[in-house]
Amino acid sequence: MKPNKNLSLLLCGQSLANIGDVLYVVSIISTIFVLTGSATAASFVPFTITSSMFVSSLVTPLLMGKVNLKWLMAGSQIGKTVLLILLGFMLAGITTSNYYRMFLMMGLIAFLDGCANPVRQTLIPHYVTPEKLVQANGIAETVTQVIQAAMWFVGSLFLMFMSSQQLIWLVGCLFVVASILLCYLENVDHKPTEQKGKVELIKEGWRTLANTPVLKKIAWVDFFETIAGTVWIAAILYVFVSDALQVNQKWWGFINGAFFLGLIIGSIYCVTCSSFIEKRLGNFIFVGSLAGFFVTVLFSINSIPIIALLLSLFVGISAQIKNIPQQTIIQTSVSKEHLATVYTSLGAIETGVFGIGSLAMGILADFLGIRFVFILSGLLLALVSIVVFKNKNLFVRNVME
Repeated sequence: MKPNKNLSLLLCGQSLANIGDVLYVVSIISTIFVLTGSATAASFVPFTITSSMFVSSLVTPLLMGKVNLKWLMAGSQIGKTVLLILLGFMLAGITTSNYYRMFLMMGLIAFLDGCANPVRQTLIPHYVTPEKLVQANGIAETVTQVIQAAMWFVGSLFLMFMSSQQLIWLVGCLFVVASILLCYLENVDHKPTEQKGKVELIKEGWRTLANTPVLKKIAWVDFFETIAGTVWIAAILYVFVSDALQVNQKWWGFINGAFFLGLIIGSIYCVTCSSFIEKRLGNFIFVGSLAGFFVTVLFSINSIPIIALLLSLFVGISAQIKNIPQQTIIQTSVSKEHLATVYTSLGAIETGVFGIGSLAMGILADFLGIRFVFILSGLLLALVSIVVFKNKNLFVRNVME
């Protein structure tokens, strides 16, 4: 893929922001745990972030109707930078009696992050030609997953020789650079919809999902797949390693790392074989979901740690060879003017379902056993593959100018 200035700026700016997001969350979780000694208090960090991003997904269409996408992207990052600096100063006076203030600041940062995510996905088809979409999406996913796989480990290392507040200042520097890079993006031809009322702007993405057959199916696919994916959160996977595999907890890190490595391998495959995948998008979505079903069920009944490691790797690969073609179908199924609101609606489904699904899977694991929830996850992926197969005529590439 030839160098693309705008795509490079977008990916570099967003990558620095993503690195900073992981590092600052590591810092906050560490601070809360040190102050309270409570794992429950620390677990409210991801809950707060997910809840704020869900709310953001609902109201972001109001901003998209009035603000240029490039400046919405850059402005949200600048806002995150300001809030993070305030959080850095706040850490100096945090005690067990007022640490709840950090949750408010985290919620505001996550709200802006939830605004940036659908805008980034919308900007990619503006900056690359239609035939390069699979490759561009693959590169974006590769970078994102490498950061996710590496930075939790790196963040823990940083805390060995830096205080939480010092780590926040480091993140502040990353956010400043990210903001500058995003400001250099070119404006895109996105037509504001100022004439529409607030309710109409919020409903626009949901109406587009309902009226576009392939997007309606993708919404159902996302619904079932998001519930299935909740079994891979740290709390549930930790229990699986302890109760089902009955091995040392270092295997939790190995299996988690293998999953992220699988995501990276799947992304790289999509980049290197983009022209082959372009012609078979629906087939790859079907094969990815079907493979995810088989591998997840095998994972659920397996008791050998090294095999669990390999199966986790294949779960990641199958997920990514499905997700990247699916992104391309979304990006080419509606006009670019409607794409941003479509992504906010899909984001609302994913964040809302993930929050509720995580809680539900935890309860089911307690009452029905840890293996049951992984079998349930596999069956949900089987349902996804059935939806895709029955509607394979819809899962095709449509070039929207």
